[in-house]
Formats: sequence, C-alpha cells, structure tokens
Amino acid sequence: MLATLVIFLREGVEASMIIAILLAYLNRIGRREHFRDVFLGVGAALILATAGGAVAYFTIRSYDGSRVQTIFETVTYLVAATVLTYMTFWMRNHARSLSSELRARTDAALDGRARWGLGLLAFQAVGREGLETVVFTLAIIFSTSAAGALTGAVIGLIGALGIAFVIYRLGHRLNLARFFTVIGVLLMVFAAGLLADSVQNLQELGWLPVLDAPMWHSASVLSEDSAFGDVLHSFFGYSDAPTPLQLLVYVGYLAVVIVVYLGIRGRLTARANRQQAAA
Repeated sequence: MLATLVIFLREGVEASMIIAILLAYLNRIGRREHFRDVFLGVGAALILATAGGAVAYFTIRSYDGSRVQTIFETVTYLVAATVLTYMTFWMRNHARSLSSELRARTDAALDGRARWGLGLLAFQAVGREGLETVVFTLAIIFSTSAAGALTGAVIGLIGALGIAFVIYRLGHRLNLARFFTVIGVLLMVFAAGLLADSVQNLQELGWLPVLDAPMWHSASVLSEDSAFGDVLHSFFGYSDAPTPLQLLVYVGYLAVVIVVYLGIRGRLTARANRQQAAA
C-alpha cells in the first residue's frame, strides 16, 4: 500500500501540476472556454492508461505461477526501476523551466486549432504519467497484494488531487522543488527494491547463477507474506531470504543514485543562488 501511495502521489502531482499550470494560464489570458478541451484530453489519457493496465494485468494473470509470469514480472521490475530513475532526474533538471515551457506550448496550441491542440497537450502530459504509473503499479501488484496496492493508489491519488488544487490556487508560493526532492529519494528506494526483486527472479530462473545462496532466513521473525513484511517488501525490497547479489545490487544502486541525485540538487541550488545574486 505504501509503495502505490507514494507512486500515485508523485505521478498524480506531476500530471495534475501540469494541468493546473495549463488551466491557470488559460484563466489568466481569459480563455476559460478551452478548459473543456483540456479535460477531454485528460479523460482520454486516463481511459487509455486504465484500459492498457487492465489488459496487461489480466493477460499475465492467466499465466499465474508459470515461468512466463516470472519472466514478465522481471521485465516489468527492470522497466519500472529504469523509468523511475530517469523521470526522477528529469523532473529535477526541468522543474524550474516547466511552467514557461508549458505556457509556450499553450500559446502555440492557441495559435492553431486550439481545441485539438490543447486536448493533445493535456493528453500527452497525463498519458505519459498514466502509462508510467501503470508500469509501476503492475510491478507493485506482482510483488504484493492487489487489494493493498489499490488502497494505496486511491489514497495517493486523492492526496495528489488535493495538492493540485492548492497549486492551482496558490501557484509558485508552494515549494514544489523540496516536495519532488523528498519524493524522488523515496522513489529511488522503491526502485532499489524492484531491482532486488528482479535479481531474485533471475536467480530463480537460473539466468543469474551468481552469489545466489541465501545469506539468512528470517521468515520466522518477519515473513514477506505477513502484513508488515508485505509493506517492507513492496516498498523497501525486504526479503526474508536475501542473496548476496540482491544485497549488492540494492546497496550499490542506492549509493550511486542518491549521491548523484543530491549532488545535482546541490549544484542546481548553488547555480540559482548565483543567478539571483548577479541579478
């Protein structure tokens, strides 16, 4: 539940922040009649993402317990971890210029066929986040219970919509940079867990027969199948019988990406301070 809550909160805030910026800009220039076009694009993107996720989930569930399912889950884990890492760094590098870029694209859409242009802009923004969320949710559902994952998703989505409303009303007075920094670190912890799960699957498939002997067995103390163990496994990658390679991948990934991520954060902050001082 915790993993999907953070995923839907983060992805929901990013998507709804984009829509909030679009709506706020249209309102400022007196073009509220195009709100409907933006919402049509959002609706189409949500329908596409939901339908795609449902088809993927029920298709792979038909292979429940088979080698095919394990392979599909492994690919999903690897794709989700890669996309999570990429989008976290992308948002860090583009957060400051996102608003101006969206205003420029909105102006370009208004110069042409505004209805289709704005609808497509909203569709692209929400569709990208929606497809990413589908991949992440599938990865979580495969490694935890579907009911807990969906509960976290609903809570995260409600929180994201609340934050989006505040963004629309208060605009730049919110410290979104700090929000995305904290959420970014949490998501990289989640990505590390996905990588550890993928290593476990690859070793079970016999495709990675290296350092595959479990270092300990802690199921008697805290099983992955217990309620708390399920939360720890789905978000932090907890395993009650981890192999040395799982641990090396988990720790190595976190050591590299968090140092690089926070280093980029520090450089961007220092650059912004120098620009403000020069101005």
